[in-house]
Amino acid sequence: MTSSIDRVAPTRRPEGKSAGSQNWRELLFVHWAVPVERLRPLIPEALELDLHEGVAWVGAVPFVMEDVRPWWLPGAMAFNFLETNLRAYVVHKGEPGVFFFSLEAASWLAVRAARTGWGLPYHHAAMRLTHEDGVAHYRTERRGAPSALLDVRYKLGEVLGPSAPGTLEHFLLERYLLFVERGGRILRGQIHHTPYPAQRAEVISISEGLFEAAGLPSTQGPPALVHYASGVDVEVFALR
Repeated sequence: MTSSIDRVAPTRRPEGKSAGSQNWRELLFVHWAVPVERLRPLIPEALELDLHEGVAWVGAVPFVMEDVRPWWLPGAMAFNFLETNLRAYVVHKGEPGVFFFSLEAASWLAVRAARTGWGLPYHHAAMRLTHEDGVAHYRTERRGAPSALLDVRYKLGEVLGPSAPGTLEHFLLERYLLFVERGGRILRGQIHHTPYPAQRAEVISISEGLFEAAGLPSTQGPPALVHYASGVDVEVFALR
């Protein structure tokens, strides 16, 4: 972890009007450590890998998107869908953020809008989330590429609360910037929300193919770290 990086500044709300809003609910964060030499070739050269104590992490985050809308759309017309992202942790010009390998969404409209407006690697997927006897079951399967899947059963554990700066939880969870390469340039997007109400979670079973679909080494065994957050309300700011 680079000590000179300011990891608190991106958590502050930027000035100006947001481009839209959305609410994120039932977020599961599953993380694996990945060898730096396998990860580095998959990241744009202009982005540095953001390491925590020399370790590179890749996370899969399945969750629920609610009340998604641009600023100009009436609230009654907002829409809801499931989404899962696969992300690495990077630094650009001294700012910490995320780089997305892929984003799965159950909404075809969301996929088209995000690909066109943000240049993000969204994919349309068949997705479902169910709950039974305290166990959540989340499954996503990419349409046209069924091996690009994540199927996870989990249950909730100890309540941790907001993550303190300097902790591994803060490093992994509290990310407010995204970077995307378009036309040879790196663009920066920002979100704003209150800190995640973090909890520990226990994975009961998991099967995934998103790593291999992204060119990453296949995961071996269960994730090293698992966290959960009940949800946050999010403001989204335009790419620049």
